[in-house]
Amino acid sequence: EYRDNETGAHLIRMQQYANMLAKQRLTDADVPQELTDAFIQEISLSAILHDIGKVGIADHILLKPGRLSVEEFEQIKAHPVIGEKVLNSLLKYAPQCSFIRMGRDIAGAHHEKWDGSGYPNALAGESIPLSARIVALVDVYDALTSPRCYKRPFSHEEAMALILDGKGKHFDPKLVDSFMVISEQFAVLSKASLLEEA
Repeated sequence: EYRDNETGAHLIRMQQYANMLAKQRLTDADVPQELTDAFIQEISLSAILHDIGKVGIADHILLKPGRLSVEEFEQIKAHPVIGEKVLNSLLKYAPQCSFIRMGRDIAGAHHEKWDGSGYPNALAGESIPLSARIVALVDVYDALTSPRCYKRPFSHEEAMALILDGKGKHFDPKLVDSFMVISEQFAVLSKASLLEEA
């Protein structure tokens, strides 16, 4: 993503948003067992790896200003599999590296959807790693609220409405609830980032 300025900043926001959402989820009554302070530190770092599989996608597709063809979109949809393979190959040399392990889980599953309609493996519910469920939500929020050469940025309110609409379908419903509690913090970070980029 550092090949493209507007998405290079996306990586930094992804780390911040993932940290914020994981911390908020930790305050809930029914905290998932794997959600610990160490998990939050890891996701704050590993979120940056979510789209590493895009290294295997041609620039003319990644940076295309208009709508993708069906064939181009199918190529884009390969990036989670590519990312998971890249990070799995690194784990052979550093099997204890939790940064790479969580990054692999995120890269491979951040396009899965709570209802099983995502890709690449049509995972559903809690079979999707928690780290990937967190990154899925914050990735969509950032993509919606950030300008791209092919679209205007959505307002925070528009993005919130779309995320709320995806509760239990695209997104883990408990993460959506956590997001709604701290959504104003997301708005502040998004606006600050837009001002920096202007």
